Amino acid sequence: MSTVERSVADGVGTISLNRPHRHNAVDDELYEELHRVWAEVQADPVVRVVLLRGNGPSFCSGRDTAQLGERVAGESDLSFVRRHQKTRIEQLDSPKPVVAALRGAVLGGGLEMALSADIGIAASDVAMAFPEIRYGLMSDTGGSGLATVLAGPSRAKLLLMTGRRIGAEQALAWGLVDEVVAPEELDGTAAALAAEIADKPAEALAMIKSTVDGMWHGQLHAALRAELLAQVALFGGEDYQARKRARTGGA
Repeated sequence: MSTVERSVADGVGTISLNRPHRHNAVDDELYEELHRVWAEVQADPVVRVVLLRGNGPSFCSGRDTAQLGERVAGESDLSFVRRHQKTRIEQLDSPKPVVAALRGAVLGGGLEMALSADIGIAASDVAMAFPEIRYGLMSDTGGSGLATVLAGPSRAKLLLMTGRRIGAEQALAWGLVDEVVAPEELDGTAAALAAEIADKPAEALAMIKSTVDGMWHGQLHAALRAELLAQVALFGGEDYQARKRARTGGA
């Protein structure tokens, strides 16, 4: 079973995360598959708009805690975070508009993925949070910058410092999503919006996206660089190491 599914219709390339039994938590396999499928959709001339969604009860619950802190042989924390940031930058810099259909858990890296979309449609059952603080960590693929741009600095700090979950209506009021619908209406509403945008001239869409994003592009990339250094330091810190030992039962 593929951990990421892809389909194309009416100029819309739909990417569906497909680990529903884990609320689409990102393990190494899903990460690599998503990176491959994303590149295919971007290169497909038929695709004008990308629709990002998750199968099952949730959009994405972030990094799979079963692999939290694990690295492939020889990979440093710096390389790991930089690699994941590169994937996020590719999403942000996509010339094709991205619509995210959000339901259930939208946590950690899943929330960063959602906020990186151009337009977010949320089901009323959404629960959003940055839970990294509970592990002695912080966001590392743009969460601090995205939350600040969209919701403002004090709300960004509240989310990042507490790990508190917020619902769909609060996310809407804070500017983290753009529309809230009933769960049974989510896929249809998001697909219809993506198709409506895909019907417009591709070059004009790319120019509009580039113009709007250009107003905060430098700010977000600066935040990503700061997150890279901060997260690497936190991975090596005693607080995270102690929490990791407690979680794994190590001495």
